Amino acid sequence: MQRTRFAPSPTGHLHVGNAYSALLCRQWAEDNEAELLLRIEDIDFNRCRPAYAADLIDDLRWLGFEWQGDIRYQSRHLDEYAQALKKLKDDGLVYPCFCTRRDIQREIEAAGLAPHLEDIPEIYPGTCRDLGQSERDQKIADGMPCAWRLDVQAALASVGDIGWRDTGGRLHPVTAQLNDAVIGRKDIGFSYHLAVVLDDAAQGITHVIRGDDLISSTGLHRLLQAVLGLSSPVYLHHAMLLDTRGERLAKRNGAPSLREIRTSGVSADTLRRLLSGNAGSAPMIWTGIE
Repeated sequence: MQRTRFAPSPTGHLHVGNAYSALLCRQWAEDNEAELLLRIEDIDFNRCRPAYAADLIDDLRWLGFEWQGDIRYQSRHLDEYAQALKKLKDDGLVYPCFCTRRDIQREIEAAGLAPHLEDIPEIYPGTCRDLGQSERDQKIADGMPCAWRLDVQAALASVGDIGWRDTGGRLHPVTAQLNDAVIGRKDIGFSYHLAVVLDDAAQGITHVIRGDDLISSTGLHRLLQAVLGLSSPVYLHHAMLLDTRGERLAKRNGAPSLREIRTSGVSADTLRRLLSGNAGSAPMIWTGIE
């Protein structure tokens, strides 16, 4: 049985871009007679709120988004993430990173790699990768907070040649050009990257349908699946819903929330009609509700 999932984060109210992704996911499930599950990705306790999770579920029901089975909440599976991170530590595939964002900014600016702070999550110059064990131990003993980064070179060496497949059957090799991404965050202990691959395996997800803004993370997810001995889904990355300036529609640039749309009196049928018209193969422009 094929199975996919929609996995929003309750960091605020669902917006129209989320609705677009949810409907594309539902359409794929219907077209392929697949099960559709709902996951609430709420491990970021700094930003996620139970009230937002409740509203999110209510908004999805209003939208006509139906799912099968129980909802999986990441916040209820922290022990599983901790065990996986411990395995990566025991296998020598992660290392502690003591850098602050400003430290990394200075490093990458000195190397001429990126001038802007917002670029930093995608770029890491490897500052802490080559620290000696005694220096690492001393920093930890001194109480310096650290994140845990995946050593991509070591991980690839441990699994050999791997790749991820898309729904068209194409194989995308995973290469050493991947960033040494944070797998264990300083604040919450884990990262999205670690949790998502464990969740997909636990829920038996065979196909991941998600926005093409996440395509750059898929190689990392495939590598984590390989080193943790997890199954690998097939991936479909759909084009995003854009605003009239051609930018991805998101909370930060004023995407209307489903709460606002509902309050204005717009029906779910009307919104679904406005968000239909393509299968996510090309970007769709949101011009608002007339």
